[in-house]
Formats: sequence, structure tokens, C-alpha cells
Amino acid sequence: MVILDFGGIKENVIPRSEYSIEHAREVLKDEIIATLGYGIQGSGQALNMKENGINVIVGQRKNSKSYNKALQDGWIP
Repeated sequence: MVILDFGGIKENVIPRSEYSIEHAREVLKDEIIATLGYGIQGSGQALNMKENGINVIVGQRKNSKSYNKALQDGWIP
């Protein structure tokens, strides 16, 4: 673990070298992660988790550009 100082606020940060994707899969194997919104950030995060074997659902308003993009990317309503 590394302690980072953000303008006087100290945060404990776990670097990737201490927390592998295999460990994340094990911790999250029985969980469902919800991504709310499918804009630039939400779509990237949702697809990344999905491609890494994590159970993900996406929450997005119907009939929006982002909703249609989610459908095109293979998400099922």
C-alpha cells in the first residue's frame, strides 16, 4: 500500500502490483457491478469490467444516444 498526499489529505492507495485482475475477479465473483450512465467514461468502464470477466449491468435512459450505443455494444435491456 502507498500513502499519497493530495493537497494535505493523505489517502491509502493500493497499487496494481498488489492487486491483480485475478484477485479482483475472485473478490467480485459473486457480485454484480452497476455502471450508471453509458457516456464516454461509463461505457469504457463497463466494457473493461465485462471483458475482464466481472458481472456488470448498465443503467441508462431509453431512447438516448448513449442507450442506443449500449445496445450496439451488446448490452441487453
